[in-house]
Amino acid sequence: MAKDIVDTPAAEPAAKPDWALTRRERRAMERARGGRATRRRWPWVVLALLVVAAAAGVWLWRERQAAVPAEAPVAAAPEAPRAVQIDDDEWAVLEPETLRRTVRVIGTLQPYRRVDLSAETGGRVEEVAVRPGDAVTAGQVLVQVDVERLGLDVQLARSNADSTRAQLAVAEDQLQRQEALIERGVAAPTTAAELRASVAAQRASLAAQEDAIRSAELALEGATVRAPFDGVVSARSVEPGAVIGAGTPLLTVVDLTRMEMVGVAPVGAGATLSAGQAVELSVDGLGGQSFEGTVERIAPVAQEGTRALPVYVEVPNAGGPLLGGMFATGRIVVAEQPDALAVPQGAIREEGGPHVLVIEGDALVRRDVTPGEEWPGGRVQVEGLAPGDRVVTAALEGLEPGQPVELVEF
Repeated sequence: MAKDIVDTPAAEPAAKPDWALTRRERRAMERARGGRATRRRWPWVVLALLVVAAAAGVWLWRERQAAVPAEAPVAAAPEAPRAVQIDDDEWAVLEPETLRRTVRVIGTLQPYRRVDLSAETGGRVEEVAVRPGDAVTAGQVLVQVDVERLGLDVQLARSNADSTRAQLAVAEDQLQRQEALIERGVAAPTTAAELRASVAAQRASLAAQEDAIRSAELALEGATVRAPFDGVVSARSVEPGAVIGAGTPLLTVVDLTRMEMVGVAPVGAGATLSAGQAVELSVDGLGGQSFEGTVERIAPVAQEGTRALPVYVEVPNAGGPLLGGMFATGRIVVAEQPDALAVPQGAIREEGGPHVLVIEGDALVRRDVTPGEEWPGGRVQVEGLAPGDRVVTAALEGLEPGQPVELVEF
């Protein structure tokens, strides 16, 4: 703020007349004569001029703004929600499937039929017609034993029987004549009794000799060893020229058209196992090839000292890819639900009730479901969905119904 300045009285000029005084000097002289002090007014004048200039500037700016055509205000567009990327491993197209509950069984394979052929009669081996690995057919000659002695035994037995048969005929003729004489009263009854005893003895002897003939014939037939069924020779224990006796091992023949898995399963699963259940088998060494089998029988008692229950599985072997001694792993199907709709456990969300998120178009949609039975592999059977629905299967956080999505492949 400007300070008030008081002018001190000036001495009246003596040498200067009034007509020579300036206007300022006259005013100063008058103020001095009146004894009043005056303020300087020029700072206020300057301030007033500045205010007037500022007002004029504001007025001019408004005039210029009014002269510019007004543009329509542009409303800010709302920001679109950002799409969430979902990998192809995090969603799946719902399709009907067969749900299974299985019991694991492990074991080895062996031929369903196997026979160890032994000699039925003794003698010298004349021929062995097959070797291990050879395929044979039912009735094919495998081993031939010398039959010369056996043939003689058959002839001898037949000759003895023929002799006894002739003696029996004579005895029967004598008995008939003696009975005729007794009827006429010219012979004693005691002679007839003796003849009857002789006839009975001859008949018994003939029966024994006929049995001897059959025994000799069987021995002759047993000298030729034949294949009991179609199969493959797995072992050979005799060579031509060897002298053998009855019961000597000769060959082993197996039937590879069917195999049997002798496996074990947990004894705790025994209550769910039964004959006739299907078995899915994988066999070591066959490149992941699978086979179908059937439970044939189940042991009633677990193996001693273990908690393993023996299980016998019949496995068809068309073409013979399976061999005895192969190790196999199987899964016995104890429960099955065909044409079921199921999702992973993590796909079911619990907020506000059980539901899943379905991709419709490019956005997520809530679909309420009714969870059913749980199956192996973390699968849950559900109701409320339809085949072809694209379901978010991963337990992703932050997803909401209505949220846009983008399907990507990483």
